[in-house]
Amino acid sequence: MIALLLRDLKLATRAGGGFGLGLAFFLIVCTLVPFGVGPEGEILARIAPGILWVGALLSCLLSLDRIFALDHEDGSLDLLATAPIPLEGAVAVKALAHWLTTGLPLTVAAPVFGVLLHLPPEAMLWLVVSLLIGTPALSMLGAFGAAITVGLRRGGLLLSLLVLPLYVPTLIFGAETVRAGSSALDPTTPLVFLAAITLLTGGLIPFAAAAALRINLR
Repeated sequence: MIALLLRDLKLATRAGGGFGLGLAFFLIVCTLVPFGVGPEGEILARIAPGILWVGALLSCLLSLDRIFALDHEDGSLDLLATAPIPLEGAVAVKALAHWLTTGLPLTVAAPVFGVLLHLPPEAMLWLVVSLLIGTPALSMLGAFGAAITVGLRRGGLLLSLLVLPLYVPTLIFGAETVRAGSSALDPTTPLVFLAAITLLTGGLIPFAAAAALRINLR
């Protein structure tokens, strides 16, 4: 499994592997929003939690089709399905690799993007914490959608339609955590719900995605 993780990390960081694509998209979103809603800091600060979380969500969405599609094209996915390691474990490792190359960089860079949107300094910590806890759920749910659509031609649009509704609870509680932190309110409750979603997806998604892969590989 460690070899599989290292392989996916190397593929993602190579030219054309998609590493940095999410960060670039996140930066573009955060840069364009002030042009659309105006430069007033008060307005930007009020909408910043939602914009930052929507930007992170869409940035994660960009690279989801790479989780299994490339392995399916070169036959590696068939080898994984017949390998001694459980397919559920392989799914979890590939979702982890996606998070390490997409969710984690977004989490690290988020405070810089928060400055662009005039996010209050007291909310920066909650922005990082919420993304650190919530983005693994985005990768897990994305792995499930990628497993269902693997092998489909031009399945990117279908993948987006499948995954976006599943992202809604994570988006709500993630943005609410940052909003509560910026308003000097207690963000514990939305943060607990966010952590619960991540734990639930981490426990269930590998089995559901592995089942979907087995059906698609028959």
